[in-house]
Amino acid sequence: MSLATDFQHILTPQAPIAERTWFRTGGAAEFFAEPQSVEQLQELVKRCHSEGLTVRVLGGGSNILIRDEGVGGMVISLAAPAFAAISATGTSIKAGGGAVLAEVISESVRRGLAGLDPLVGIPGVVGGALHGNAGSRGGDIGQWTCSATVMTRSGEIATRTRDEMVFAYRKSSLDELVIIDAEFQLEEDNPEQLTKRLQKQWIIKKASQPMVDERTGSIFKNPRGMSAGMLIDQAGLRGASVGDARVSEKYANFIVAGAGATSTDVLKLIDTVRSRVAERLGVELETELDIW
Repeated sequence: MSLATDFQHILTPQAPIAERTWFRTGGAAEFFAEPQSVEQLQELVKRCHSEGLTVRVLGGGSNILIRDEGVGGMVISLAAPAFAAISATGTSIKAGGGAVLAEVISESVRRGLAGLDPLVGIPGVVGGALHGNAGSRGGDIGQWTCSATVMTRSGEIATRTRDEMVFAYRKSSLDELVIIDAEFQLEEDNPEQLTKRLQKQWIIKKASQPMVDERTGSIFKNPRGMSAGMLIDQAGLRGASVGDARVSEKYANFIVAGAGATSTDVLKLIDTVRSRVAERLGVELETELDIW
C-alpha cells in the first residue's frame, strides 16, 4: 500500500503550506500530514524513515521561509491538541512541543511562576523555541528546561535530562526530529508583579517590531556583542527592497513581504543585506531564518 493510502486520514499530497508560515510565500509540500496522537506520529515517522523520505516539522511557522518551488518529502504539523497540552505541578510547567509559547508564558505568570516571562513577544511554539533556544536580553528558554521528550528521525522516543542538554545562543543539543514535550523548572514570584512586568515587556517589544498582521520575520542572528538590526541600519539598508519584499522601516532585522512578494524576492533581499553589511562594516551575518 502507498503512504498516501495508509495515512489518508491525516495526509495530503501536494499540499499548499505557505499560509501556515508568517511570510505566507512559497510552494507546496510533496506530502503534508497532521497526526492526531503521538502514536500516529511515531507510525508515520517510522514509515518515512523506512522509505528514505525526508521529514520536516512545521510549528508556528514564524521562523520558516518556503522556497517558491516547494518542499520535497514529508512536512508534519503538530497542531493537534495532543501536542499542545500545558500543565503545572508546584513550580514546574510541562508543555507539549506544539503548545504556543505565548500561552505557556501566560500560564506560568498566572500561577506566579517566573522565568519564561522575559520571552514574551517571541512567536512560535515550544518545540521550535527549544530547538533554537529562543531568548531575549532577560534570558533564554534553555536555562529553565529540566527535561524533554523527543522523537528521533527513525521514530524512537527518548527522554533528555538536564545533564544531557546543552544550550547556547540560538541553538541547542535538542536537534532530534520532534520535541514531543518539555518540562520547565521555574521560580515562585508575585503573580500581580509578574503580570505588570509582562505587560511592560510586551509594550516595549511590540513598539520595536513590525505589526503582527504584516507578512514578516526576523532574519539574522545577532553577532556577538552587536545588534543585527543596528548593523543593517548602519549599512543604510533600512527600507531597502527587492520586488515586493523590503527591510522593515521599524526594525531593520525584519523583512516584510508585500502582497506581491515571492520567496525568491525575500531570498535575494537577504543576500543583498548580508553582502552589503559584510562589504561596508566587515561583519558576516548568519541567518536565523530556516529556509526550506
